[in-house]
Amino acid sequence: MAEILKGAPAANALTLNLIKRVENLKLNNITPKLEILRLGSKAEDLSYESGIIKRCGKVGIEVKQIILNEDCTREELLNEIKNANQDKNIHGVILFRPLKDKELEQAAINLLSPDKDVDGMTDGSMAGVFSGRDIGFAPCTAQACLELLNFYNIDLAGKNIAVLGRSLVIGRPVSILLQNQNATVTMCHSKTKNLAEICRRADVIIAAIGKANFVDKNFVNNNQVIIDVGINVDDEGKLCGDVNFDEAASLVKAITPVPGGVGAVTTSILASHVVKAAERYLN
Repeated sequence: MAEILKGAPAANALTLNLIKRVENLKLNNITPKLEILRLGSKAEDLSYESGIIKRCGKVGIEVKQIILNEDCTREELLNEIKNANQDKNIHGVILFRPLKDKELEQAAINLLSPDKDVDGMTDGSMAGVFSGRDIGFAPCTAQACLELLNFYNIDLAGKNIAVLGRSLVIGRPVSILLQNQNATVTMCHSKTKNLAEICRRADVIIAAIGKANFVDKNFVNNNQVIIDVGINVDDEGKLCGDVNFDEAASLVKAITPVPGGVGAVTTSILASHVVKAAERYLN
């Protein structure tokens, strides 16, 4: 049976580190502050918001909630972004996405300062990830994958890693973060030929393809580590990942659960980005 790479221990270790850093900031009269910008009241947004507020509270980060109507005007949303950019007491901003209006969503993202983009959604943050420069922040879920691997002392140098999915939220940025730790990465997607064979040869699989139980026993090997980023609902209405956990866990070396794996680390990464933004402001 595989080792289960639970997210809670990694999240708690990161939280303890952040508490010390926040204490240091407060000694310098700076209290890290996050602005949550939410349109409407989607259940998934409310759940994520609750987790963020709880994690920030443990660390000592203040949270400001801005709640707009789901059908708010372009001017209303962009004014909130402008105000956050100009407010020296706001160190980080997260805009819950996706929005119904894709053009408005992109306009809001383009307007947000990369210095306050703690969720890694602006072009500036993407440039920072892909160039290796200290600009903006990596997307939280992508960095959470690395945080888990590092917490469990999984050496990535020289390892072959298959990344399933090429989104800007996870697939593409996580591939760069892995390469920064000297891994050799194969990006896989819906057009990849011999996908199962590529995955079987990999030392690590990062599954972020958005298909419930897609990765089964035919994709894995006995010495493999699997990081399952997927959040899906199966035919029985149960929450599951992109990996068939029961099949894979009986074969591989280590695997993250869903829920309780990568997702448990994501809010801690967001909190760490807010603290780092405040430290940048201090320096």
